[in-house]
Amino acid sequence: MRLSQFHIRTEKETPAEAEIISHKLMLKSGMIRKLASGLYTWSPLGLRVLRKVEGVVREEMNRAGAIEMLMPSIQPKELWEETGRWQKFGGQLLKIKDRKEAEYCYGPTAEEVITDFARNELASYKQLPVNFYQIQTKFRDEIRPRFGIMRAREFLMKDAYSFHVDADSLHAEYQNMYDTYARIFTRLGLKFRAVFADTGAIGGSASHEFHVLADSGEDAIAYCESSDYAANIELAEAVSPGQRPAASETLRDVETPTQKTCEEVSELMGIVLQRTAKSVALMGTDAEGGVAGENGQFVLALVRGDHMVNEIKLAKLPGLADYRLATEAEILDYLGSEPGFLGPLNPAKPIRIIADRSVAAMADFVIGANKPGLHIAGVNWGRDLAEPEVADIRNAVAGDASPDGKGTLGIARGIEVGHVFALGCKYSEAMGCKVLDANGKAINPAMGCYGIGVSRIVAAAIEQNHDDSGILWPVTMAPWQVAVCIINPKNDPAVIDAANALYAELNTAGLDTVLDDRGLRPGVMLADIELIGIPHRVVVSARGLEAGTFEYRARNAPESEQLDRDRLLGKLIG
Repeated sequence: MRLSQFHIRTEKETPAEAEIISHKLMLKSGMIRKLASGLYTWSPLGLRVLRKVEGVVREEMNRAGAIEMLMPSIQPKELWEETGRWQKFGGQLLKIKDRKEAEYCYGPTAEEVITDFARNELASYKQLPVNFYQIQTKFRDEIRPRFGIMRAREFLMKDAYSFHVDADSLHAEYQNMYDTYARIFTRLGLKFRAVFADTGAIGGSASHEFHVLADSGEDAIAYCESSDYAANIELAEAVSPGQRPAASETLRDVETPTQKTCEEVSELMGIVLQRTAKSVALMGTDAEGGVAGENGQFVLALVRGDHMVNEIKLAKLPGLADYRLATEAEILDYLGSEPGFLGPLNPAKPIRIIADRSVAAMADFVIGANKPGLHIAGVNWGRDLAEPEVADIRNAVAGDASPDGKGTLGIARGIEVGHVFALGCKYSEAMGCKVLDANGKAINPAMGCYGIGVSRIVAAAIEQNHDDSGILWPVTMAPWQVAVCIINPKNDPAVIDAANALYAELNTAGLDTVLDDRGLRPGVMLADIELIGIPHRVVVSARGLEAGTFEYRARNAPESEQLDRDRLLGKLIG
């Protein structure tokens, strides 16, 4: 490819609307251009990178035995009603009507479509297991599109769906896809972690997310450096700190006239925050399943003052699937107090108390007194309070013991780029998809679902690989591997011939090489090549030819090298 025959337009200034580095550099390098909120046009330059990623994904999926197909992006309402997701999926589902007033959605995912395909195409266990995949544009109507491609409304996704006669077969393919994803992200040159994750709106019995590690990541990941343990912060287990100490203080009131938070109370008392307990008032369902707020159950969830309640963990406890925060009126009714002074001791009415493991292991701790301007110190379980219901209901924090017992946890930021789910029979049962097993019995096949955000990978890679001059692409993702740059202010034919010869030789050797023959000033040309992140740069000039050398610089190297032809080819071709 010759840049004089290619479209490339870079920007000198950083775009004002860009918030994170990938958005800034993708706009500045001319990879994308905004069409509307959350909608972007991929330029020829950006598309080259996108296709490189897509190629690796396709090769590894084919290697894993998956079969490529293509499904419609516009999906009929009736299919989504069969699974109950027409309403449940929420505002992200873009709903449209055709000229006949028939209702459709622009597909954000394709569980319904693939299950409809399977129920019409698969009839026997002899056709299983099978894994179908596609690489296709999806649309999710994000409430606030931001960060460019990272959280766009329209995006390119690889989604795969497998069908199995039993759980063992599903488990085997789940592991196959897990291993495939690890190969994909390794080939793309990314630093990543596979983490245990919540199944969310997709559903299912098991789930792993694959995160590219980057400081700008929206997700927090708990991981252990001493082992392979890693989990999304929403799911990471916070283990018990150990044996509860014996009580050593008497119960006493502490006046806290304006101190309502654990931080303010601990500062007033001159104690560490870890000796306070935070009370979160909730309304859940009662024993008869009453809706929260309608004969619902009042719940007081307790976490240590320096910890945060984990909403996902709470919702998995019995009676709390649809919980909500209690109102001030309900708090007054059940505890006889206003917010800021709440605690589990002496409530006005019977309540359910759930203590986090760390709180259950505390002694001589401080709680609200359920009276304005008052807290209680020296509180102990078994003596002042009945032993509580104990559960893991907090976010894990750095320094916690790893759940596998092999060290301590650290917290990193990650960008989710892949997700694997063991769906089970959720969709096949809802849509009446059946096959005959070896005994001739009709069964619902178990399903797996495996997604990769192809376009998001591009942005995530930039977040992880950049410097002050621009992008530092991993070789497998770069628009070109090598740029041959001509510096020839006098239009010396020898310089042009040497550049053309080197360009042809590198391409023949299998290196994806671009020739920068635009005739730009050296500073502008080299800044462009650095900005768009080409891993290897070779400058051909009259001065170099006279010396018998080429100026070579790796994109991540601090300085250039003067190399003769053989050393240059040895470095690039090996």
